Amino acid sequence: MGVDYYKILQVNKNASDEDLKKAYRKLAMKWHPDKNPNNKKEAEAKFKQISEAYEVLSDSQKRAIYDQYGEEGLKGGVPPPGAGAGPGGASFFPGGGDGPTVFQFNPRNAEDIFAEFFGFSSPFSGMGSGVGGMGGMRGRSRFSNSSLFADDIFGPAFGGMRESPMESQRQQKALPIENKLPCSLEELHKGTTKKMKISREIADISGNTIPVEEILTIEVKPGWKKGTKITFPEKGNEKPNVIAADIIFIIDEKPHDVFTREGNDLITTQRISLAEALTGYTVQLKALDGRSLTIQINSIIHPNYEEVVPGEGMPIPKDPSKKGNLRIKFNIKFPARLSAEQKAGIRKLLPP
Repeated sequence: MGVDYYKILQVNKNASDEDLKKAYRKLAMKWHPDKNPNNKKEAEAKFKQISEAYEVLSDSQKRAIYDQYGEEGLKGGVPPPGAGAGPGGASFFPGGGDGPTVFQFNPRNAEDIFAEFFGFSSPFSGMGSGVGGMGGMRGRSRFSNSSLFADDIFGPAFGGMRESPMESQRQQKALPIENKLPCSLEELHKGTTKKMKISREIADISGNTIPVEEILTIEVKPGWKKGTKITFPEKGNEKPNVIAADIIFIIDEKPHDVFTREGNDLITTQRISLAEALTGYTVQLKALDGRSLTIQINSIIHPNYEEVVPGEGMPIPKDPSKKGNLRIKFNIKFPARLSAEQKAGIRKLLPP
């Protein structure tokens, strides 16, 4: 049959008009090029496929020809089940001599079908407009945040965009794929951009899968903690009748030579002598942002002593202008032995 329009719309051959509308509504919104700025070429191809499939299957005459003769029937290779002019892009041309009448299907512009279905040419009106993409798509607004495409925005307007329980049962979503994203404390302190190259399989117009590579960009924000999750929806392998898995990256902290992290605080331990603990000590540290820190301690440093330096910890994610504390702990090195003179001297200096 060539192109399998039923597979493209993810419906069976007995699908009703309502089934086709639900399938087109869901897939057209998912693959609209403005929703997919990072893989626009793939989205444009799929959007055209979905629109063409809906145009054929939602028209009883085109669907009848397709069901009987397949794609070749639509291209004019066989006679239609009737004669005369066909509506909506379908035309009949008399054959030469006594030959049969020939049906020819000319697909309409994908954006025109979208506008006719939803009642407007772009789901982004009021968010800025632009021209380009898809060769014939026009009047489309640019879109950079996929969360604005959430069903909650369009559900009330279109009365039933969410899947019904039966639809959810027919098409299960693959389990998410989780990967660790190791980051140094310096990267989590300042923030950084990570680019992750992934390989996955996508379905082409015939339903076969082809391997593709894609770069996913992750903006690590200052102060993010171990365990923070970044989700890329449906970026896993595509399979028939299965919604592609989400890919999730989980922040992991690399070990640091000087600091450990506890919440928004940074902790470091200094090894000092007993004399330094009793007479005063100056801490010299290099901060995560490269600054040199000098902290003078004049208090007696006992084994449980902790020096707290406010504002020298990790940025607080919700307000990076604020930071946690730097907490300095001490490991006091006691002498292994003392001479009689040393003991006598200490008794004089430190009376009971």
